[in-house]
Amino acid sequence: MWLKSFVVASLLQVSVAGIAHAKGPFGSVNVGNWIGGAFSNDETGAFSHCAATTPYANGVILVVSQNAAGTWSLAFASPSYRFNKGENAAIDVTFDGQEQARLFATAYQPNMLTAIMPVNVVRTFQKASLMVATAGRAVLNFDLTSTGPVIAALANCVTKVKVDGLDKAGDFTRIAAKPQPAPDKQAPPAGGKVARAKTGTGFVVSANGHVVTNNHVIDGCVGDIKGNLTGEAAMVLRVVSSDVNNDLALLQAPSTTTFKDFARIRDRSIRSGDSVIVIGFPFHGLLTSDFTVTTGIASSLSGMRNDTRFLQISAPVQPGNSGGPLFDTTGQIVGVVTAKIPALRIVAATGNIPENINFAIKTGMLRDFLDNSVVPYQTAEPKGELKTTDIAGNARPYTMLISCNGTEQADAKR
Repeated sequence: MWLKSFVVASLLQVSVAGIAHAKGPFGSVNVGNWIGGAFSNDETGAFSHCAATTPYANGVILVVSQNAAGTWSLAFASPSYRFNKGENAAIDVTFDGQEQARLFATAYQPNMLTAIMPVNVVRTFQKASLMVATAGRAVLNFDLTSTGPVIAALANCVTKVKVDGLDKAGDFTRIAAKPQPAPDKQAPPAGGKVARAKTGTGFVVSANGHVVTNNHVIDGCVGDIKGNLTGEAAMVLRVVSSDVNNDLALLQAPSTTTFKDFARIRDRSIRSGDSVIVIGFPFHGLLTSDFTVTTGIASSLSGMRNDTRFLQISAPVQPGNSGGPLFDTTGQIVGVVTAKIPALRIVAATGNIPENINFAIKTGMLRDFLDNSVVPYQTAEPKGELKTTDIAGNARPYTMLISCNGTEQADAKR
């Protein structure tokens, strides 16, 4: 009983801000030996953090948490610890005998050290099987079984509580996904609308098969969402997360699929006037079954009405290019193609037909989205320029046709 009480107390105390008064759990996180849920600040009633914890035979309890602002933390708790409040300690962690990081922990409570985990450490923690923590002369081993789904559940917890509130908290280990009817018993679309094929483009950003596309590409899909690399059989993709406001979606290939080649995101901002390349599958079924390549420049570093989330590009974009990669001349990702200017509305407003005005989501928004989804993507510095043919050839193993059946009403949104 004392252990259960201490575990609950650890969950309440783990907020990075050091809030001692917390209430919860709301909902639940149950993965293997990990337990947890959502917690509020008991003084204000506002959502504070989502946390999960598990005890180890070495006497230490690990607590993993993400707060309402999206910051991850890792805490080491034990009833035998006696720290002075505010005391600091450096903890070196090694994952699977290779990946190493130094965490700087603070004792917000006398029996617990809490350290902020940078996103790259969270990714490694999520994938690793063993962690060795060293602080001074103390060396402790931690089996990280189930940390992958725990991290996913906590991220889901924060997202859902921020949208739905604490009063609707439920089982956060059940990652939200749209119910998909069996292929041989496909449900009729809402409102009696006839289902029709809809397509877009996506690109792989990790060896684990994470695929980026636009949210509007998958919005309204009925049944399976499929991904096709040119010349290869289709694979069913599952929805991992989506961001309606920034029009981004993250899909994932089956766990049996691995990718040797995937896109790298440029680690330096693009400049106005830089050359760009668009690769995607416009008007699939009417044009070629292979992807198409168009070129242009970054015309502006903002979109409609000075929206700084977007780039304006002159490279031609058509329906079906949505969600596709935008490359610089070194073959690095500098954006996600998202839209072309609404020509008919511009004609109605000005009497002029707009030409070569299209938009892409900047990599800053993309990286924030991938960080929040805990995706192990890679970045790269732009180096030597490549020929457009070489960029297209390199992109072939990770640029996907995304397709599904959607309602006519959903298609109209595109």
